[in-house]
Amino acid sequence: MAGKHMKAFVMKRIGEVGLMEKPIPEPAPDEALIRTTAALICTSDTHTVAGAVGERDNRTLGHEAVGVVEKTGEMVRSFKKGDRVAVNAITPCFTCENCLRGYTSQCTQMLGGWKFANVKDGSLAEYFLVNNAEANLALIGDDLSDEQAVYCCDVISTGLMGAEHANIPVGGSVAVFAQGPVGLMATAGARLRGAGLIIAVESVPKRQELARKYGADIIVDFSQTDPVQEIRRLCPNDGVDAGVDSAIEALGSQETFEACIRVTRAAGTISSTGYYGKGDYLKIPRIDWGVGMSDKTIRTGLCPGGKERMARLFRLIRNKRIEPTAMTTHRFPFTQIEQAFKMMQNKEDNIIKPLITFAV
Repeated sequence: MAGKHMKAFVMKRIGEVGLMEKPIPEPAPDEALIRTTAALICTSDTHTVAGAVGERDNRTLGHEAVGVVEKTGEMVRSFKKGDRVAVNAITPCFTCENCLRGYTSQCTQMLGGWKFANVKDGSLAEYFLVNNAEANLALIGDDLSDEQAVYCCDVISTGLMGAEHANIPVGGSVAVFAQGPVGLMATAGARLRGAGLIIAVESVPKRQELARKYGADIIVDFSQTDPVQEIRRLCPNDGVDAGVDSAIEALGSQETFEACIRVTRAAGTISSTGYYGKGDYLKIPRIDWGVGMSDKTIRTGLCPGGKERMARLFRLIRNKRIEPTAMTTHRFPFTQIEQAFKMMQNKEDNIIKPLITFAV
């Protein structure tokens, strides 16, 4: 902590990012200060910079990071300096009314569990603070690498949430729209949940390849065919009620949201995990919604957090149910983070996830 200053990657204002020097923060009694060792850039960071949640003034970006405990507040008893830890993108208080109702991602208010880079500085910095550290820090075992563990912070947790919320019957059919990182983990989650048929909608060859790796039985290339017609053809259900039992939206666009509703059979479930970064409204196709009476359910959600969730995700990797590192397409030192961020903004060089490493 020489000099008591650090480098942080910030949103200076809407549309502008850069590295800047900030004081190393001091933890409050219930907080922990983490020295960052590895991080990922999320597409939602690029949405934030584009103005999706409004102006931010020199706010440190990032919500996917692992590291080593540097210092703890006096109320933090379960962790000590030197512990390798990960923290979920969502850091609830676990004591407010919404948390006690079971909706920890909506801590205190809608989307209130999302604190990093939203209401407080994020984790794309040499050091970052974790609120309510006793409940939100998760120890990383020696059998997991930083690269494996950092995927549990958002990508795996969110993708699996998509499958959990989709109410997929054992042996049932599911369509996953978009095979970015979250969509790939939703595909993996559908397999873990016992889906009998997994259809992945994607046009990019590398993402199609990874979709097959993570459990897709059929790839529908929307650049070559109408995905709604093709999915209905693949799931005729005796010709009575064509479509899948469940559909997962993993992009955050009007087109894919509508498609999910159109391909889901009556009484099925649409699980929406996408970040809808533009526009004021989403439209529902009236007839495919059964003029409001189709018994179709739309389930939304924000990545579940907390150390118990993280421990379960670690277990999936440890016992070889999921291997997330296949999604790492690019690697950068923290000094080159601006280049990595630009590539994520523009989806250059078939980028899926860039791993950012910090000097030890």
